[in-house]
Amino acid sequence: MAAAMTGAVDLAAVKARSDAAARAATAPPPAQGGYVVDVTEANFQTEVLDRSFQVPVLLDLWAEWCEPCKQLSPLLEKLAIEAAGQFVLAKVDVDVNQQIAQALQVQSIPTVFAVIGGQPVPGFQGAIPEAQAREVIVAVLEASAKAGLTGVAPRPEGVEGEPVVPELPEDPRFSAAEQALEEGDYDRATERYQEILLAEPANADAKLALSQVELLKRLAALPEDTLTRAQASPDDVELQLAAADYELAGNEIDQAFARLIGLIKRLRGDERTPVRDRMVEYFELIGPDDPRVNPARRELANALF
Repeated sequence: MAAAMTGAVDLAAVKARSDAAARAATAPPPAQGGYVVDVTEANFQTEVLDRSFQVPVLLDLWAEWCEPCKQLSPLLEKLAIEAAGQFVLAKVDVDVNQQIAQALQVQSIPTVFAVIGGQPVPGFQGAIPEAQAREVIVAVLEASAKAGLTGVAPRPEGVEGEPVVPELPEDPRFSAAEQALEEGDYDRATERYQEILLAEPANADAKLALSQVELLKRLAALPEDTLTRAQASPDDVELQLAAADYELAGNEIDQAFARLIGLIKRLRGDERTPVRDRMVEYFELIGPDDPRVNPARRELANALF
């Protein structure tokens, strides 16, 4: 039955998650006492769903006859042991546990899910190289940290040493861009980041880096008397944009925001477009978590509309 009103909460689901979290808080260690567990329909609730309220669970669905599984499973086991309890690898033989595979709508194997706080999240299908598997694990650990999971799976007897935090392999494309940036060659750094975006238009890191380079290029061209000149010409758009860059670079973020919003209020029509775009660029550079961003977004919207 559909909810009677927008925003209605499924209280039954909330209670189920709460009960699972409570069970997880007092749950015994994984059945094998380690970081890799064999999961069946009988222990799926405790070893996967309940456990996922303590640490993220990586669900590896496999079968004896599956050749790619024979490549992927040992790799995931190795990474689980390296991570030393930062996540649990739960292995499910789909031939023996068909109900689990059906519930997860598994179409082919190997298939990997992440389970965080009782919620399964699709991961990937097929065997993947180690570098890509490490990327997946880093993403899972980051997501679990945001979800507030702070537990660590118990260490098996006889295992020594500290956890190995998975690290993303260095991307040579970014390395080339960063090298150019260190050398002060902004044009070459711009070209390198643009090449990344040409291949991956949705690459958020490259987008942010490109905006940072563009800001650095503008700052390098600013004369020392930028603020004085801007004060003398309050309606000169280019001068006001330059002054805002100068203030942003000096961590005078509120002043930069106020300058541009005030300018937008004095302008009309298409004249406001470059100022609005510069504000949006600042929001992306500073980041949505900065407490000054949301109020400035509201002020921008009020000034525009």
